[in-house]
Amino acid sequence: MQTKPQIIKEILKSALGLFIFSIGVYLTIQANIGLAPWDCLSMGVSAKVGYSYGIVHTVISIIILIIDILLKEKIGYGTILDALLVGNYVDWIGYLKLVPVSDNVAVSCAMVIIGLLIMGYGQYFYMDAAQGCGPRDSLLIALGKRFPRTPIGVVQTFMVGIALLIGWFLGGPVGIGTIISVFGMGSALQLVCKIMHFEPRDVVHKNVLETNRIFFQK
Repeated sequence: MQTKPQIIKEILKSALGLFIFSIGVYLTIQANIGLAPWDCLSMGVSAKVGYSYGIVHTVISIIILIIDILLKEKIGYGTILDALLVGNYVDWIGYLKLVPVSDNVAVSCAMVIIGLLIMGYGQYFYMDAAQGCGPRDSLLIALGKRFPRTPIGVVQTFMVGIALLIGWFLGGPVGIGTIISVFGMGSALQLVCKIMHFEPRDVVHKNVLETNRIFFQK
C-alpha cells in the first residue's frame, strides 16, 4: 500500500512532467512553421476570440475533460493537472521571452524536433507518475472503445485530423512544423521511452477516488 508522501511525490512528478512538456510546446510555437494539431486548434481559437493561447488551451482541455467524464473514462489528478496547467505553463514561459520567434527554416525545423523530444521527456515523467492520462489521451481511449474494430491509430488520426481542420479553418498556423509534429511526436516519445527503459502500457493509473482513498487512509 502506498503512503501519503508517495502520493504527493507522484502528483508533484506529474506537475513537473507537464512543465517540461510545456517547454517543448513553447519551442514548437516559437519555431513559427506550423503547430501540432491540438496546438493549432488552440491558436486558431485564440486568434478569433482574443484570449491568450494558455486560456484557450485550458478551456478546450476542460471541455474535453467533461466529455471524458461523460464517457466514463478514468480521471486522475494528472488528468486534471494536464487540463489546468499546460496552457498556463506555456503562457508563463512565453512571458519570459527566452527564445525569440525564428525566421530561419533550418533553425525552425531544429526547434520543432528539439521541442518534440522535450515533450517526449515531459510525457515520460507525467505518465510514470501514474496519476491518469491527459484529457485528449482519455478521449482517444474512449473513442477507441466505442469503435473496437477500428485500429487505434486510425481513430487517433481521425481525432487529430478534425482538430487540425478546425484549427486551420480558424486561422491556426499550419506548415512544415505541423507535418513534423504529426509524424514526429510518436517517434520522439518512443525514443525517450527506449532511452529511459520505460513502457507506458505497463503503468497502472489511479483515478481521483483511488488516490484520495490512499492519501486519507488512517
